[in-house]
Amino acid sequence: MFQRLPDRTESSVSFTFNGTPTTACSGDSVAAALLAAGHCTTRRSPVSDAARAPYCMMGVCFECLVKIDDRANRQACLITVEEGMRVETQDGAAVVGQEA
Repeated sequence: MFQRLPDRTESSVSFTFNGTPTTACSGDSVAAALLAAGHCTTRRSPVSDAARAPYCMMGVCFECLVKIDDRANRQACLITVEEGMRVETQDGAAVVGQEA
C-alpha cells in the first residue's frame, strides 16, 4: 500500500510491533513506520472493537494510539521510532493517567 521513495538513504532502525521484528528508516514516526511495514491497525475501538488506523498523521484525531515500551496512550504519529522500541496494539479505551 505505502512505498518509500527510491532516493531515500536514511539508516535503518529495528523495533518490534506486537512482538514481530520490524524495520523503519531513521526519523520515521512510529505511525509512518508501521504503515510502511504493512501494519495498518494500531488500536481497537472500545465501543465496537473495530480496527482503527492512523488517520490525520499530525496528532489531532487519536486514531493511532499504541503502547510503546509498556506505556499506553502514545500517539504513534507524534513519536519518532527508536532502536529497540517495543510497540503494541492498544485495545479498548484510553485511560486517563496511563500516558505518563
